[in-house]
Amino acid sequence: MAYISTPRGMTGTAGRAGLPQGALDSVRRRRVAAVAADLVLVSIVAFGLWLALLVLTFGLSLVILPPLFPFVAFFYNGLTVSGPSMATPGMRLVGLELRMDSTGARVPFINAALHAVLFYFSWMLPPVLLLSLFVRDKRCLHDMLSGVIVVRRL
Repeated sequence: MAYISTPRGMTGTAGRAGLPQGALDSVRRRRVAAVAADLVLVSIVAFGLWLALLVLTFGLSLVILPPLFPFVAFFYNGLTVSGPSMATPGMRLVGLELRMDSTGARVPFINAALHAVLFYFSWMLPPVLLLSLFVRDKRCLHDMLSGVIVVRRL
């Protein structure tokens, strides 16, 4: 495991090697709240975009608009997590950020987008989300597969 330092230069070895003290405290509860907030925000953006496209095309776009939510969610997660805040608005609201597991660096767009796709696929098999209850660093399967870790913003 690579050594991780926080943006403010705090370093420590509590729990997982390289994570500062308290980086994983109450991450699961915060993630649930962040997901709820992000689902509301993505729904609002998707509906607004759907309505705008519906009006602009005089209803002709109804054929292609139903799968709009997954595209909005893909770019919402990819762009916000790979941005300077390293978190979606819901994650920022509850004090979380997403980092690369191996280096602690900012997550590139491709990893952030992959994380979103795997997260939404994991909703098809909800028991997969329970994996975080048994893993020491509180990561879900989609976190492990995309190479990221969710930590508290300290």
